[in-house]
Amino acid sequence: MKYYVTMTDRFMSGWGMAKDKDNKLVIVCDTWDEAQIVYDNACHRSEMKFVNIRTTRPSYPRAYVSWGGKGQNDTYKPWFIPNYFSR
Repeated sequence: MKYYVTMTDRFMSGWGMAKDKDNKLVIVCDTWDEAQIVYDNACHRSEMKFVNIRTTRPSYPRAYVSWGGKGQNDTYKPWFIPNYFSR
């Protein structure tokens, strides 16, 4: 089962690829423990709002969606380190 940690990135919303839209960030996790770590890290970032964990693949037809995951690239590796953004 996959877990999806979803959030609205207020910093990236409204401009660039997300012009006139919300920018939703979705990070895909393989386990509940990973999802909880990503969730906790997202809650420590002031630009992230409406953070949730879900088990169904999200769809946001009126938003720009950025997808991330542990194996995708180095950009998302810190999200999987406990307390990474609370330092």
